[in-house]
Amino acid sequence: MVYFVGAGTGAPDLITVRGMRLLERAQVILYAGSLVNPELLKYAGEGCECFDTSKMILEEVIGTMRRAEAEGLTTVRLHTGDPSIYGAVREQMDELDRLGIPYESCPGVSACFGAAASLNLEYTLPGVSQTLILTRMEGRTPVPPGESIESLAAHRASMAVYLSAGMLEELSERLLRGGYDRDTPAALVYKATWPEEEAYVCTVASLPETAAEHGIRRTALVLVGDAVTHQNYRKSRLYASDFSTGFRKAADRE
Repeated sequence: MVYFVGAGTGAPDLITVRGMRLLERAQVILYAGSLVNPELLKYAGEGCECFDTSKMILEEVIGTMRRAEAEGLTTVRLHTGDPSIYGAVREQMDELDRLGIPYESCPGVSACFGAAASLNLEYTLPGVSQTLILTRMEGRTPVPPGESIESLAAHRASMAVYLSAGMLEELSERLLRGGYDRDTPAALVYKATWPEEEAYVCTVASLPETAAEHGIRRTALVLVGDAVTHQNYRKSRLYASDFSTGFRKAADRE
């Protein structure tokens, strides 16, 4: 059996309990060494084989899984964050389907949630935004035309932009063209939840300047939207005294 496990945002204690237990059971671990905190490998049991997939191609990854399955071993494929977001897992799963090798997925904490925790922010503030957009700039992997930064920025919702820290000049320009104001709050979070984390609140217009000032060129998440500075929002109706729920009746008013 192969288990696709989300490693979480970086801090080794932010992996799920299920993910930790799968690492403890694993006899083979394939991990994305360029992104996954190596401290997580300390959960592995004695004698577990560990392979850094940053130095491997897809065929080598699948070959290792195939060999482990033939030997009756339990394999964990350890991905950064949550495997379902920019994890390139579908192509691996398709190959396992072709080979008849069973697999399961274990979710993890994605970077946008680690960054939100670092800044103590809520993406979905009433009256500000009820939508969180997860996206990225075009790089080696293209983005469908209907998902351009400009078209998504037109919603003026909360946005988390992955894999784009090296293109902040262009990102800033495109966010502005799409509809955000120059002074729309933004944040740059480098290696969220890692010991070396850095987080800076700025504006959409000042993103490139902020990154240059602090030497951030990669491994950073960009957050955009008025929710970043959590101002001018409405309180949730859920806890209002005049709001009834299935567990509480609204207070009577005279």
